[in-house]
Amino acid sequence: MAGTNPRAARIAALIQRVIASSMERTLHDKRLNGVTITDVRVTGDLQIARVYWTQLGQEGKADGERKRAEQALKQATGRLRSLVGAKAGLRLTPQLQFIYDEVPSEAHEIEDILVTARKRDEEIDKVRETAKYAGDENPYVESRKKKTATDFEDDGVKEE
Repeated sequence: MAGTNPRAARIAALIQRVIASSMERTLHDKRLNGVTITDVRVTGDLQIARVYWTQLGQEGKADGERKRAEQALKQATGRLRSLVGAKAGLRLTPQLQFIYDEVPSEAHEIEDILVTARKRDEEIDKVRETAKYAGDENPYVESRKKKTATDFEDDGVKEE
C-alpha cells in the first residue's frame, strides 16, 4: 500500500493528478461529467494502482449514470495508463484498476444519523429539565453515615 512505501505514495499522488487533469483536458466523454478521483493507492511493487472515484451530484439519481461513468472509465483505461506512463517516467507503468468509492454516500448516511441523534439528545435534555430524583436528592446525607463506637455508646448499646 502507499502508506508503507514513500515512493509508492509519491507515485500515487502523481497518478491522481495526471488522471484528474486528463479527464478534464484530454478525455471529452460526457459520461465522465462529475466524476472525481478521490484516492489512488499503489501496491508496494508499483505494479497495480487502485484508483478510487466517485460521481458528484449523483446521490439521488439512478445507478444508470454510475454504470455509464464506469463504462467510460474502463474504455479510457488504456489511454489514461499511457498518459500516466509518459508523465511518471517509470520503467513499468502500473496497471490501473478503477473502484467506485462508497465513502461519500456513506458520509451522507452518517450525517443523517448524527442529525437524528442530536434531535434525540435535545428531547432528552428537555425531559431532564423537569425531572425529579426517584429517591433522595443526596443519598449520602450525614444521618446515614456509618456509626462509630462512640455513637453506639450514646444509643445505650454496648459494644462487646
